[in-house]
Amino acid sequence: MQINYVSKNVNITENLQEYAERKLSKLSRFFDNIENIEVVFSEEDWRDGSKRHRVEVTLKANGKIIKASEANQDFRSSVDLVVDKLEAQLKKLKEKLVDKGRRTESIRGILIEETKEEKPEVVKVKRFLLKPMDLEEAILQMELLGHDFFIFRDAETDKIEVVYKRKDGKYGLIVGEEE
Repeated sequence: MQINYVSKNVNITENLQEYAERKLSKLSRFFDNIENIEVVFSEEDWRDGSKRHRVEVTLKANGKIIKASEANQDFRSSVDLVVDKLEAQLKKLKEKLVDKGRRTESIRGILIEETKEEKPEVVKVKRFLLKPMDLEEAILQMELLGHDFFIFRDAETDKIEVVYKRKDGKYGLIVGEEE
């Protein structure tokens, strides 16, 4: 398991890296083949004027990418919280993979039936025309509608894009690329 550390405008001590590595090594009990882990340490200002220490972890296991992020008063508690979150996600993933391949035998030992995997259910489909607009207009539309995201066609590139509101109050943009 390879761990890469990235710091954004903060100084990461060797002790903190060792602490994070010790905590993250516990994740190998869920999957032996965790390919790599990227840990990003950053500091952010909150509305109340305090600073929060954010830890974002991205790991690859069994061809899946799993992400988790937490912010707290210090990096060690953020690491603890993010590892707890990752453990829950990995446990859920492992259970799904095990359930998918599990077979159960009936009491008589005659019938073997596969357990049924729960499939996500789409309960509503919404269709609408994608009006060409610039990013500022899309943000305005999203705010006017009171939504957390807005899908639009970029007037300049003619690509379908998604603007969304982040937890920190800023905006993110998802742009589809062709292979």
